[in-house]
Amino acid sequence: MSDISAVDVGIVGLGGIGETHAERLEDIDASLVGGMDVDPAARKAFADRFGVETYEDHDRLYENVDAVFVTTPNRFHADYAVDALEAGLDVLVEKPLAHTLEAAERVAAAAGESEGICMVGFHQRFQNPVEAVVDDRDAGRFGELNHVEASYIRRRGIPGRGSWFTQKAVAGGGALIDIGVHAVDLSLYLLGYPEVEEVTGVTRSQFGDNDEYTYLNMWGEDRGPENFDVEDSASAFVRCADGRSISLEVAWAVNRPPLQQYVLRGDEAGATFLPGDGVTIHEEGSGDVDSLIDATVETRANEAKADEDRYFLEHALAGTQPERNTVEQALTVQRVLDAVYRADETGRAVELAD
Repeated sequence: MSDISAVDVGIVGLGGIGETHAERLEDIDASLVGGMDVDPAARKAFADRFGVETYEDHDRLYENVDAVFVTTPNRFHADYAVDALEAGLDVLVEKPLAHTLEAAERVAAAAGESEGICMVGFHQRFQNPVEAVVDDRDAGRFGELNHVEASYIRRRGIPGRGSWFTQKAVAGGGALIDIGVHAVDLSLYLLGYPEVEEVTGVTRSQFGDNDEYTYLNMWGEDRGPENFDVEDSASAFVRCADGRSISLEVAWAVNRPPLQQYVLRGDEAGATFLPGDGVTIHEEGSGDVDSLIDATVETRANEAKADEDRYFLEHALAGTQPERNTVEQALTVQRVLDAVYRADETGRAVELAD
């Protein structure tokens, strides 16, 4: 196994996601040497906890590292990632690639010209059950995969009304760009990332701007609905150029049971993936009696974000572009998200294919 500790790493954005990556970097014995944040309290807390130098100026951090993890609010992804890539650093930028399609295209352009590598934080791909499904897909178990039903639904799970998550100018959107981004990426990944041809969709804001929004708990402080100007749910349909498709349901808040599920449909077999609960394969029996089989696939538990971080650092050490979680794939996801928003605004399907 390569010595990833030879890569000196800095983290830009020292909030919750930055701390999570720092914990995973410690778990895999990586070399975390610094952090950057504009908030002095965040800098002090991070320095005290992880024992590294922290900076207010990202340029100073970039002078002392080989690679950076960009874990800021979405609006700032592009600025920090582009500066790092132009400095020749290796970059892992958290999902989504950026808060707008234009900003995402800036990152992709910089990555194409940089001596550094660039990867995007879609950590759900690294879950062992997903790896097992991909292995079965590549072995031909499903035959021709033709459709994914993707659901990422919380019954009441708006993150801190009034925080940056619920402000379009900072986040770029609501539930769709926050958690729907995972559902779009994972669905495309399981299908082998076919070319997307057409997208239609609807977004809704029914709960977040309601003074009487009912919830049992909330991730982050509830400052009220005054700064809530994003969607809290979305429904979309993605049609690919080869006839494959994705149906998508995403919600921070909705009056129905919560569900995170991916249902794959192929002409030889299908699969249901429930994150945290594993995979079930749906196929026909092979005996003389007609039968249907639902086979449970069990895998060892793994820390997907740690495996993602290790994969990135191994490629940074080798100086080779990653084949997974690429900027090109993340840009495709961003185009799909942007198309859903445009389809909602116009009431018409949006064509993406050339």
